[in-house]
Amino acid sequence: MKKSLSVLMAAAMTAALITGCSGNSGTTQTTAETTAAETTASETAAVSETTTAAAETTAEAPADEAPTTAADSSGVSLEGPGAADGVTLRIGSLKGPTSMGLVSLMDKEEKGEAEGSYEFTMVTDASELVAKMVAGDLDIALVPANMASILYQKTNQGVNVLNINTLGVLYIVAADDSITGISDLAGKTVYMTGKGTTPDYVFQYLLSANGMSADDLTIEYKSEATEVAAVLKEQADAIGLLPQPFVTVAMAQNESLKIVLDLTAEWDKVNTDSADGGSLVTGVTVARSELLADETTAAAVQLFMDEHAQSAAFTGEDTAAAAELVAKYGIIEKAPVAQKALPYCSIVCIEGDELKEMLSGYLNVLYEQDPTSVGGQLPDDAFYYKR
Repeated sequence: MKKSLSVLMAAAMTAALITGCSGNSGTTQTTAETTAAETTASETAAVSETTTAAAETTAEAPADEAPTTAADSSGVSLEGPGAADGVTLRIGSLKGPTSMGLVSLMDKEEKGEAEGSYEFTMVTDASELVAKMVAGDLDIALVPANMASILYQKTNQGVNVLNINTLGVLYIVAADDSITGISDLAGKTVYMTGKGTTPDYVFQYLLSANGMSADDLTIEYKSEATEVAAVLKEQADAIGLLPQPFVTVAMAQNESLKIVLDLTAEWDKVNTDSADGGSLVTGVTVARSELLADETTAAAVQLFMDEHAQSAAFTGEDTAAAAELVAKYGIIEKAPVAQKALPYCSIVCIEGDELKEMLSGYLNVLYEQDPTSVGGQLPDDAFYYKR
């Protein structure tokens, strides 16, 4: 029973870091928009012990378990027109920024305009993707960065990371204009979620990199991001560490609030001359290694990488059109909300040497704070795919 409870908690929290990044077009939200925001917060809490528990559980998943299609999760089921003639790749992603970066390719696939052939699965829980990768029911998955490392260990180096698909979405929000750097938080109280989670590790790292520790300020942990947003609404001088879309929600509820620190920018400030800390990475794309070992399937994976990059670029170049597709596939209910959210979702497509430098440094930081957050050990060079 205890194991079952830990599994359920792992599933709920692991989905946290990349599942939903939605915005708020006013001071109110629909139920669906609030739900999307809550899903995002869970994803932002992708944690060491819970992700490890999830990976351990998924390793026991039966290989004959029927794959969850996008239709099962969100009314979307796409199958490539060329499935009978060549390689059809089964792609899994989370209902959030990772899927937002795929919407153009999903639309092309549906219209028969994609160069490759794909079946897309979209879920709200990252542990589902891990289970399907372990069971062989997916070929490629877009997962939280630390979970990719865990998956690498749990599959005996059976996956490779292809690209970074999402960067950091964490921000410090306050009404205090005097806060221009991490050191300005000394003596103050910061409200955040998830003690011992990835956001907590990130914040502790930034404190240390700025010559500080948790003893130099007061950190008040809340169980949910909605609780932090409520404090920011009620207390004029409160300071919160939040992911998007709760940043947008909090600022809509209290017009005096603003983003005072972007933790991705703060991370980059302390890593300008060294690759040790990499970059603040949220989501990555992994593929089963056996696909990359075969010439035919490797070519299909590389074609997907090209089309994924084009699709991710599309979300930044034409946010209005991308927002319509985000709404079409049910990632965020309303296109105007999606359009407002897209610029804050840090959708990218980074591969090769830059991928390795950014991700390896980030995983190293997590490992130094808690080895279980990356599966007990750092992945070796074979983890990083370079074409």
